[in-house]
Amino acid sequence: MSGYILRRLLAMIPVLLVVALVVFALIHIAPGDPAALIVGTHATEEKYELIRESLGLNKPMYVQLGIWFGNLFQGDLGESLFGKTSVTKMIGQRIVPTFSVAAFTLIFSMAIAIPLGIIAAWKANSWIDRSVMIFTTLGYSVPLFWLGFILMWAFAVKLNWFPAIGYTAPTENVGKYFYHMVLPVLATGLVVMALIGRMTRATMLEVLSEDYIRTARSKGLAETRVLLAHALRNAMLPIITVCGISLALLLGGVVVTENVFAIPGMGRLLVNALSHRDYPVIQGTVLVFAAIVAFINLLIDLSYGLLDPRIRYK
Repeated sequence: MSGYILRRLLAMIPVLLVVALVVFALIHIAPGDPAALIVGTHATEEKYELIRESLGLNKPMYVQLGIWFGNLFQGDLGESLFGKTSVTKMIGQRIVPTFSVAAFTLIFSMAIAIPLGIIAAWKANSWIDRSVMIFTTLGYSVPLFWLGFILMWAFAVKLNWFPAIGYTAPTENVGKYFYHMVLPVLATGLVVMALIGRMTRATMLEVLSEDYIRTARSKGLAETRVLLAHALRNAMLPIITVCGISLALLLGGVVVTENVFAIPGMGRLLVNALSHRDYPVIQGTVLVFAAIVAFINLLIDLSYGLLDPRIRYK
């Protein structure tokens, strides 16, 4: 097991290097110049060139890439071009809100979607099944930003039950922390719920048609035990896979959620960096996102061995 984990961790390194290279190339090829944003529209050419030199933007791209990779191998993601703040520090300040939204959304979605998928498969082709499928289809089709604004209008503006925007750190006030999480988690969770619910239903339908399920029922076992102890247990691998993929997608989806609900997370940091052409922040944030997704994939693979004892890692 330890050897497998070590090989997977080592395999992440070339993947992250490719991601870093692609991101570096794209942001430097894209139109826009951070030096122009810093000096403004009325600056002289001399001042503009001086700013580019101070930021290191006047060097050839391969030199800039070499400098960034050299710092990266030392664990340094660089400094923001605006304010000279460490990118690592900026990400560290934003990572808790992002993980809070993603983790709570996944827990909320799994708690509702998995039971709905089980019931839909159990009552296949009934009105219950069709209702669940309509719900999941709508959840997957509705744009996240539109749903977020609708929830804000209904529960914050009209009913005044929850705050429309903002974030409170758990170290400041735990009650307000959970209070501010409700609408973002609900908006993002409806989309994730649809994906997990449909996968649960499809997998359970396949498992419920197996011979050992008919044998369990013929022995007179309670239907609840047949569904949970026999069917769900054997259907968990695809469900866990889609839950892990959903968590990875959530880390990208929070870019929209954080901007709609004004949550100071990594997604909002990335959007602000893109608007200012803050190259080090963009590169560092995307690289951290890629590392998290790669690590989630590793955890998904390791979970297979826990759920199915027949799977062995060498």
